[in-house]
Amino acid sequence: MKTDLSLGLTRLRIRAAPLLLLCLGTAFVAFGAWRGETNTVFAKAVRLCLECVGIG
Repeated sequence: MKTDLSLGLTRLRIRAAPLLLLCLGTAFVAFGAWRGETNTVFAKAVRLCLECVGIG
């Protein structure tokens, strides 16, 4: 049988995991923008969409 403390820690981990991943994702997006990767990502996205449509 689990104690109240272990149940509390389990709930904390369950709540902390999505928040940690959100913060990590935000940090990676900010780092990519800081490096100037936004133009590269946009150009690749445009090419990919044009290839899917059959134009590019």
